[in-house]
Amino acid sequence: MKEILQVKHVTKYYGTGSVVTKALNDISFSVGQGEFTAIMGASGSGKSTLLNVISTIDRVSSGEIFVEGIPLSGQKENRLSAFRRDKLGFIFQEYNLLDTLTVGENITLPLNLKKLDHQKTKRELHRVAEALGVLDQLSKFPYELSGGQRQRAACARALITSPALVLADEPTGALDSTNSRILMETFVRMNQTLGSTILTVTHDAVVGSYTGRVLFLKDGKIWSEVVRGERSRKAMYQEILSVMAALGGDTDVH
Repeated sequence: MKEILQVKHVTKYYGTGSVVTKALNDISFSVGQGEFTAIMGASGSGKSTLLNVISTIDRVSSGEIFVEGIPLSGQKENRLSAFRRDKLGFIFQEYNLLDTLTVGENITLPLNLKKLDHQKTKRELHRVAEALGVLDQLSKFPYELSGGQRQRAACARALITSPALVLADEPTGALDSTNSRILMETFVRMNQTLGSTILTVTHDAVVGSYTGRVLFLKDGKIWSEVVRGERSRKAMYQEILSVMAALGGDTDVH
């Protein structure tokens, strides 16, 4: 299996002088092509910091991160900007859709920024909108949609560039339990039907139960790992709860 993401001995410090916090402590793992992986842990465990350094929003203090074999350290900002645009798809808790654009215009925004051919843009829009069930929403504006519909539109926008890696930051955080379930079923469709490689950060055991693997962080280190294998989603959920109980800290249970 081709490795899309490699995190090798990554450490991240914040602060200076005598007030220094080690947010990440010698973390190493990889994500293969087509995998759906979650990062879980209590508040302050390093989840958000890990996502930030993978997404190049922040830089590591030591170690290296590779995406499709490309090292992220030492890249100039213009190269990192192009890398984020071409190789990464982002899904945020708050959707980040522009209310002045239609849903279709929001979804195609990354392609328009790349000045892609109009006909190819239309084809790509139809491909992802059909796969994620938002074809009939394209002419509407985000404020006309439910929270779940807006998040599916955000998923389509993240996928339209066919990124190497999709990064999701607490994607169900603003949704109720019903829309959370619908969104996670959308993520499974993204992964299984469109072949997307997804890494999501969450503190919700339900979200973790939809993935193929969960890495648990504690004090900036990988503390444990659960691989779904042949488990049912319910069995995966129970296993996650057991690990979280042993880990300590906050866990969302629906």
